[in-house]
Amino acid sequence: MATGATKPFGLFRNMTAKIAAIPMILTALVVFAGGTIWTVVHSFTGSKLLPKLNWVGLDQYERLWNSNRWIVSIENLLIFGVFSLIFSLVIGFTLAALLDQKIRFENTFRTIILYPFAMSFIVTGLVWQWLLNPEFGIQSIVRDLGWTGFDFDPLYNQDIVIYGVLIAALWQGTGLIMVLMLAGMRGIDQDIWKASRVDGIPAWKTYLFIIIPMMRPVFITTLVIIASGIVKVFDLVVAQTSGGPGIASEVPAKYVYDSMFLRQNLGQGFAASTMMLLAVVIIIIPWAYLEFGGKKRD
Repeated sequence: MATGATKPFGLFRNMTAKIAAIPMILTALVVFAGGTIWTVVHSFTGSKLLPKLNWVGLDQYERLWNSNRWIVSIENLLIFGVFSLIFSLVIGFTLAALLDQKIRFENTFRTIILYPFAMSFIVTGLVWQWLLNPEFGIQSIVRDLGWTGFDFDPLYNQDIVIYGVLIAALWQGTGLIMVLMLAGMRGIDQDIWKASRVDGIPAWKTYLFIIIPMMRPVFITTLVIIASGIVKVFDLVVAQTSGGPGIASEVPAKYVYDSMFLRQNLGQGFAASTMMLLAVVIIIIPWAYLEFGGKKRD
């Protein structure tokens, strides 16, 4: 009787919080789940200016993967993604390790490094468009100092334009990664550092073999944040290059925007959006496995 009586009581426990969560749950179901299903369904149609259920099967996906512009955008996303992951983690962790030494003016340095993250990608793109302009940017300044043969104009070179976008992205986002890493380091018991010093273990070995494995949850969270930003990169490219020169800096998100609003081909835009959704799912599944599967095994 006692067990049976506690079940209804447990069901109605924290009813205020459960009722307050209803709008959020409905929003998630209607806006996110509903919008996702609607997009995937219409990716199999020939919708142009307005969405219509005129089924064309996989035609939109065939056109998508036969488009040189889409292929270039995928290649750019892979290059941008790989280097962004590597350099964001390496630079962010290195800066965090330096600040973790309890240096003077730590708060000042931390604020300066984190400040670019407060800017929008549009502002960042415009700033670095100016800095990388060969007429009055970094190249011009270095040449005025005497190095007349110095060339640094990535935004005007089709072969390396995506690296110019990468520089701006790292400048803005590395500060956030540094703060996340620093928070993870500050959460580690200081007795570990004392023990490593007593045993004569060098600091770099302590970081590499002790601190980094203990910061696994921080690294997983950081990877998800970086990866999600990589997949949806759009405004930085628009502000810096508008996809140029030509289509050299095209990215999937810009391809979706142009298909839907400039070329008025909703079906093609929906197909590209679905492929981007698939990329996000590929990111989320390993994260969920590492985050929750490991806990279950433990």
